Amino acid sequence: MKWFRFLLAKRYFDAGYGLTGYLKYVIALVGIGAAIQDIPLIYIFLSGLGYGIFCYVLGRFWHKYDLVKTEQELNNLFNPFVAQVREKLKIEKFK
Repeated sequence: MKWFRFLLAKRYFDAGYGLTGYLKYVIALVGIGAAIQDIPLIYIFLSGLGYGIFCYVLGRFWHKYDLVKTEQELNNLFNPFVAQVREKLKIEKFK
């Protein structure tokens, strides 16, 4: 498979970035405030880089401990199509 490692790393980052979706607005606001207060841009850049690394690590944790599967199962509980398939195939609900 081409680019597997790169795309796996992207998936980890995307998962972490999605989980911290609301936090990015706070970070952006703080970054704008820091720029207005003449804090050196290197500190703002390093903070953004730290946030990116945090997103990657969080996404990796999310996948390593199968929280992605739990999240998907929660989505399936409210999906009418999945309910119909489980009913037809007589698959017991996840508890």
